[in-house]
Amino acid sequence: MKRHSDKSPKAAPAGPSQRQLRAGELIRHALVDILRHEDLQDPALANISVTITEVRMSPDLRHAICFVEPLGAGIAPKIDREASSPSRIVVELGSPEVVVAGLNRVAKFLRGRLGKTIDMKFTPDLKFLHDESFNSAAYMDRLFDNPVVQQDLRRLSDVVDQDED
Repeated sequence: MKRHSDKSPKAAPAGPSQRQLRAGELIRHALVDILRHEDLQDPALANISVTITEVRMSPDLRHAICFVEPLGAGIAPKIDREASSPSRIVVELGSPEVVVAGLNRVAKFLRGRLGKTIDMKFTPDLKFLHDESFNSAAYMDRLFDNPVVQQDLRRLSDVVDQDED
């Protein structure tokens, strides 16, 4: 005889568990300290400051996706087409794509340092991705600065003011 047969199967949780969030923050803080104190040998990471904005953990805590944003002068992405071959794309050193690729090349080194720093059963594999939320926020700022949008916002505030009276 089955117990609890009248209950429907449990739905998957909507977001990360408290454990995943706590482990992600622990790893983020540890990575920040490692990047602050270590001199990484990759040429793409020379004289580059990196902000780790978020670390998302897998449910088993064995994989971590680290969202990063490079900081400093000359970091804006510069992508050009090569003159001799228009199909070939040239990415300038210091662009977010190059910095993320450099971080992914030194991920095993960072994982080793991370294992000495944190107290977890398993040190997670690290994967670095560029955080696009800064670009989205800048795009929204440009939208709000648009004169047409400003005009609509003024009209909306006038309507709201009239409703309050």
